[in-house]
Amino acid sequence: MLSPIIYTLAWIIGGIIQKDYNHVRDDVSSLFAVGAPNKMLFQSLFSIGSALSFIFSFGLIWGIEGGGSIAGPILFVLSTFIGLLVPLFFPLDEGGELVTIRGKLHLILIIISGIFVMSSMILLWLRTKAIAGWIGFAWFSLVSVPVMLILMALSGIFGGGPYMGLVERFMVSYFQLYYFVISLMIFLRN
Repeated sequence: MLSPIIYTLAWIIGGIIQKDYNHVRDDVSSLFAVGAPNKMLFQSLFSIGSALSFIFSFGLIWGIEGGGSIAGPILFVLSTFIGLLVPLFFPLDEGGELVTIRGKLHLILIIISGIFVMSSMILLWLRTKAIAGWIGFAWFSLVSVPVMLILMALSGIFGGGPYMGLVERFMVSYFQLYYFVISLMIFLRN
């Protein structure tokens, strides 16, 4: 449950300490882009948050009682692993641009990670809908997929524009909310 909190605090702190950074205009990844003023700080914060999600994702495999497919949790593991690789090895290019292969891979890996999470949401809905105490989470998972598709589409539409940062924050915050809720469910049910 700490991962989404660390992630959110990181971009809030970024807007406070980085004088030219604008939450409405600038994407979160610009905080740890090549040449960013506080790159190491934000690379560390996002890596810690991602590492916590990655570690948690292994617990997710065994944390949902009732048996069933582990395909959803496995996709969650893959998504969080990608989330760990991005800040460490695939920062955006200087100025938050997508110029080099590394910078372009940043975006490609984020999209792949999002697809894995949405697929995991569907599979977790299928797995948890018949388990006592999990029905609310099951429906939350199912409803989250169209919400994420809409938010991802809006991020694509507003990408590179003056409201890119604001739209991205809605999308990223929903992912973080989902991570928090699933972590809370595992905590409460075990």
